[in-house]
Order: sequence, then C-alpha cells, then structure tokens
Amino acid sequence: MSAGATPGPRAGAGPPPLPSLDTTRLRLRAPTLDDAPSLFARYTQDPVVTHHLTWLPHDTVERTRTFVRRCLAVIEDGSAVPWVITERHDERPTGMIELRLTGHRAELGHVMARAWWGRGLMTEAARTVVEWGLAQPAIFRVGAVTDVDDRASVRVLEKVGMQCEGLLRRWLVHPGLGPEPRDCWSFGRVR
Repeated sequence: MSAGATPGPRAGAGPPPLPSLDTTRLRLRAPTLDDAPSLFARYTQDPVVTHHLTWLPHDTVERTRTFVRRCLAVIEDGSAVPWVITERHDERPTGMIELRLTGHRAELGHVMARAWWGRGLMTEAARTVVEWGLAQPAIFRVGAVTDVDDRASVRVLEKVGMQCEGLLRRWLVHPGLGPEPRDCWSFGRVR
C-alpha cells in the first residue's frame, strides 16, 4: 500500500497489505504470530507497562498470541491498522502502535517495553503513524485519549502535534489502576 492509499477492505479482494513504515531508528511492520513470545517477554506481562492501559498484564504467552490474532483480524476486516515497533537492526518487537478506524476518524493507541522508554522512540513511531494516517484520503482526524496521570503519553501526543481538547470525566477503566472509570485527556490533530 502506498502512503496515500486508503486503509480498509476492498470489494472482493480483501484488505490491502499493511505497509511497513521506516523511521530513522525504527521499523513499523505488520504483526505475526511469531511475535508473541517477544511481546510477552518484553512488555505484555509487565504490570508497570500496562499500568495506564485498558488491559491487565498477560499471564501466559498464549494470551499474547490471542492478542496478536486480534491484531491480524482487525487488519483483515479493515477496522484498525496495528504495527509492531522494532528497532531497524532487530526484528524483535519493542512495542506496538495502532490506528483504530471509525469513518473519517482514527484513534491512536500505543505501548512500548520499559527498556526502551525515555529515548524518544515512541514519539518517533507516533509521529510517523499520525502523519501516515492524516495522509489517507478518508482520514480527517487522528485522536487519542490518555489517563490524566500518564504524563509520558501526554508528552508523546504533544510532541507529535496533537492538541489537548479537554477532559473526559470517568472515561476509561484502567484495570491496573482499579475497577472504576478514570478521567482522561482527549487529544486530536486534524487536516
């Protein structure tokens, strides 16, 4: 798929292939079932990484494999565009980033293993994905929500040109923080 192609299904042909996106230090590529052991070892089982996410740490590699199957299914049905994040010199995943598609909007989600925090890698990946999303003819807005206490994600979203649009009260449950919905910041970038 070229950078200007529209994501999603094509009549009778299935979805277009997920493009790989390269940055200075990273490669964003389609996930495979073979990624599950590395994803599990590097972050899906880590309660610190999943603290501000909408899911609890995985307790087995098979649970991570089920997650990867979901990623493959959303690529197939055209409802989301998930990429595995790797360093250019190493194909093993360091994180994931995804655009969830709803009509003319895309919502950004991202996660990275702790060993790669603090180096600007997620900002590099997110900038590339937001730019790619806004280059698609059908996408006019890329948005994201993040827990009010997740300062690192707020900084990533600000650095990629997203603007804070307001506070969403009791918006999402982050089970690593408890069972009740929490306040989230809403961010967006439009073309």
